[in-house]
Amino acid sequence: MTQQNGSGPEPIRVLVVDDQELFRRGLTMLLAAETGIEVVGEAGDGVEGTNLATTAAPDVVLLDIRMPKRSGIEACLAIKQAVPSAKIIILTVSDEEADLYEAVKSGASGYLLKDSSIEEVAQAVRVVADGQSLISPSMAVKLIDEFKQMSRPEQNHVPGLRLTDRELEVLRLVARGMNNREIARQLFISENTVKNHVRNILEKLQLHSRMEAVMYAVKEKLLDLP
Repeated sequence: MTQQNGSGPEPIRVLVVDDQELFRRGLTMLLAAETGIEVVGEAGDGVEGTNLATTAAPDVVLLDIRMPKRSGIEACLAIKQAVPSAKIIILTVSDEEADLYEAVKSGASGYLLKDSSIEEVAQAVRVVADGQSLISPSMAVKLIDEFKQMSRPEQNHVPGLRLTDRELEVLRLVARGMNNREIARQLFISENTVKNHVRNILEKLQLHSRMEAVMYAVKEKLLDLP
């Protein structure tokens, strides 16, 4: 997220990329009315979106998956390479587990369905701009279920890395979709302490996002999931 200037925090710069013009225009107008958010551009396909992201350097990019010329997944990879600081939120009608998995692998920090309210989309923009991850609750359940299925055929083993009891506790709450503030309240610790735990977890797992950490943890049976 953009740092403060003399008069306070600068708005979060958002780019909207979607081939459905009415949806894109409506979302742009609604986001522009949100406090602390500035829409710096809109694009109708993945190629145009990637080019615009390179020149506009947005903090957050909202990407559809099904788009002409370049899909949202391909655009996500291209934008992360061109503008590493940009956070990507996939905003789509697709509730397919495979699309969610590919989005996470491609570096997306968020995955929302298009039936989300404008308040939910705006909150997701603020959350990912703050370095956190967010996915629709229904998709979070699918993500966990998919990796539970992947982990079952594997033999039981103890991974070489070691997480502390507190780090495992934090990871379990992250897996339940909680943000840093909610985790802090649940564990009676500060948000900064939660951020430190999450950073340590990612370093130990050698991963780059909270969602990747949860996926890895489920696969390696680090979480006590039914």
